[in-house]
Amino acid sequence: MTEDTLHSRSDRREADSRRKKRSAALFVRDLLVIFVVALLVSFLIKTFLIRSFYIPSGSMEDTLLINDRIIVNQLEPGLIPVEHGDVVVFKDPGGWLLPQPPVEQNPIAASLSWLLSLVGLAAPDSNDHLIKRVIGLPGDHVTCCNALGQMSVNGVPLDEPYVLLPPGATDVSKDDFDVVVPPDSLWVMGDNRYNSKDSRYNGNTPGKGYVPMEDVVGRAFVISWPISRWGWLDDYPNVFAGVEKASG
Repeated sequence: MTEDTLHSRSDRREADSRRKKRSAALFVRDLLVIFVVALLVSFLIKTFLIRSFYIPSGSMEDTLLINDRIIVNQLEPGLIPVEHGDVVVFKDPGGWLLPQPPVEQNPIAASLSWLLSLVGLAAPDSNDHLIKRVIGLPGDHVTCCNALGQMSVNGVPLDEPYVLLPPGATDVSKDDFDVVVPPDSLWVMGDNRYNSKDSRYNGNTPGKGYVPMEDVVGRAFVISWPISRWGWLDDYPNVFAGVEKASG
């Protein structure tokens, strides 16, 4: 075997090795590009379209249970108007929540939580938000309770199948109230009516119990976790049928 043949084979091996290294580098580069693009798209979706939250309390039982995860449509109320019966997530208008101690996490868990929050798969700020059902829109006259224990909106009594009451209770609210919702605000209540610190019990806060529309993050429309609980969240349009007409 000649020296030229040996050199030729050596050159081919070196060329093959360079091609493999280049292919590996291109593969890693493509993976990084795909990851960055996916992260950017997820970030944009989370920022403008949908977001995940978990349920920290029982105020919306049995519609939502503690530690359920929900997906929130952030187009509402910016592009899609809020409607009666919507289940909405909103920032604390001020004074609704007690101060929350910071959550301590090790660096790895904190980094993972931060990364998942970027793409909307985690919600480390869930404890800074509330979730309730919209009962009154701006201008609505909301009262409770009539002789049958029902709440009325604009004089229309509501038959609310989603309400959870304790044994023996017949009124849908433990305490009576009579309010007119101010402009650009909402009157919200938890489905677990005797265990929900909602609009009824925040009259001494700066917002007087009303939720400014600008504090609404979006409408919860699906339970995403656990899988056994997966399902769409109903806004019960039949319950509120005629309420808008009565307002007009």
